[in-house]
Amino acid sequence: MSKPLKNPPTYLINSVDHALRIAAMLQLEGELTVSEVADRLGVARSTAHRLLAMMVYRDFAVQDERRLYRAGPVLELAAHSPSAASRLRAAALPHLHRLVGMLDESANLAVRTGDTVRFIASVECFQSLRVGSREGMVFPAHHTTTGLLLLAELTDEELEAVYPAERHADRPTDRLTTRPDLDRLRAELAQVRRKGFALNQGRSERGVVALGVPVRDPDGTALAGLSVSMPSGRYDKRRLPSLVDILSRVASAVEADLGRAV
Repeated sequence: MSKPLKNPPTYLINSVDHALRIAAMLQLEGELTVSEVADRLGVARSTAHRLLAMMVYRDFAVQDERRLYRAGPVLELAAHSPSAASRLRAAALPHLHRLVGMLDESANLAVRTGDTVRFIASVECFQSLRVGSREGMVFPAHHTTTGLLLLAELTDEELEAVYPAERHADRPTDRLTTRPDLDRLRAELAQVRRKGFALNQGRSERGVVALGVPVRDPDGTALAGLSVSMPSGRYDKRRLPSLVDILSRVASAVEADLGRAV
């Protein structure tokens, strides 16, 4: 079985990890309070305040007159108008929490950019053995549940444009950068289109199963992938139809909220 796409470093520096997560939050969500940051990171309010103060000092964040923090000049995000990712995340987050409450497994929302996907929202379940937050992380699209869902929306010509042979010619040959076999990928994507969901069993991370469905705009365009992830030991294939049904209903609720927000 293949190795995970990303392993945490042997010597994890919590303060650095927290600061990077805050940067991703500010980019994706806009304004945050100290209390919101503390709750999301699971740290004391004083710790969140110190982290934010350092980010302000280094121009990764700014604090306005309302004592709200938003992305600073270094992150170069248009802070005065919500980004598409921010609106999508805001609409989906309550439903991700509801999904976690229903299944007691971690839930994610991710979008595709070129040949990568970025997780823009992640809610962990409360089980001691669980799939951790992927929020802010970027992975090769063809290795992930959401990536397969969104690549399945493309025509053959569009898929070729995502994976041009010349761009991969000089890249090192490792799992993250090797161009996928497009014939094999097309066959996989055809199955995803036919079924309406993607099942990822150890494809992106050893011992992890992820199941996802698309989230669409009112015109039917797939904007993101909504997925649930769990340790493979807790996955029961007999539950697949009910899991797909739950995910589809939650995705429909997200779509309805997005439609009202437009």
